[in-house]
Amino acid sequence: MSTYKESGVDIAAGEETVDKIKPAIKSTFNDKVLSDLGHFGGFYDAKFPEFDHPVLVASTDGVGTKLKVAFKMDKHDTIGQCLVNHCVNDILCSGAKPIFFLDYFATGKLIPDSAASIITGFATACRENGAALIGGETAEMPSIYADGEYDLSGTIVGVVDKKNIVNGQNIREGDKLIGLKSTGLHTNGYSLARNVLFSKYDVNSQIDGLDGSLGENLLAVHRSYLHEVYPLVEEGLLTGISHITGGGMEGNTMRIMPKDLILDIDWKSWERPRLFSLIQETGDIDELEMRKVFNLGIGMVLIAREENVDRILRVTHGAGSQIIGEIRKI
Repeated sequence: MSTYKESGVDIAAGEETVDKIKPAIKSTFNDKVLSDLGHFGGFYDAKFPEFDHPVLVASTDGVGTKLKVAFKMDKHDTIGQCLVNHCVNDILCSGAKPIFFLDYFATGKLIPDSAASIITGFATACRENGAALIGGETAEMPSIYADGEYDLSGTIVGVVDKKNIVNGQNIREGDKLIGLKSTGLHTNGYSLARNVLFSKYDVNSQIDGLDGSLGENLLAVHRSYLHEVYPLVEEGLLTGISHITGGGMEGNTMRIMPKDLILDIDWKSWERPRLFSLIQETGDIDELEMRKVFNLGIGMVLIAREENVDRILRVTHGAGSQIIGEIRKI
């Protein structure tokens, strides 16, 4: 007699996984979460008395082939943090703060300890960003994924007061570009980086100029800029915010620019981390290609009037902020 388990889906492993992750998930709950684990949907109280006109902002993303590095290192406790922080930064570009997050975790064979490690990473970043992890999906799909591999995605919902929305419409000639340092590749460019680096090195390689192994550098947690940037949104000091993901600084920042303006970036105004020069040298990659693919050490760009720059630099000092250019007319 055939069974579901013999076909590759272990319901008991799923139940064990849920039991392991319950404490971490519940640690993200606040008084606005009106449901417990196990419901078909997560309930969140939508009253926002602190806002005059609350507007919801949502985004969905994944972590791409950074997962392949996690597989190589058999390290799974940080990749969920990367996903949450990436999503937090995306909605922060509109001026929104996160309120809740939902995850999707799919694998060929569910291993409760590994799954719990991944999902605990989600919970860790949710707590750090003040978001509730109110739901998710754990799917076991034999024959879809190779042994030991999985995929992740997440959806975040945040809120911003309508008067504080940041959408780039107020960007003007002469506004300054302020760069905030990244913690590495974040979650973009890994297909190129892996192709180049793993043709010569492995994850345990110790390379001059890198603090720790190559794998540790590649798995560095994608930084969240919420705590540095959201106070500036509340003060109305920013005309634009750009999260530097796939497409690089120019590609992402031009998404929010008025049509008659361009970026004047001083590419030598910050020190490029060694990891990026290692990728470029090892793969003999053209500089323009590097700028298109990688963040090159700047994970978020803030745009602001010149008179607000000193205040912004003080508030974001902990994120290694510095002026990296300005806005020009075409």
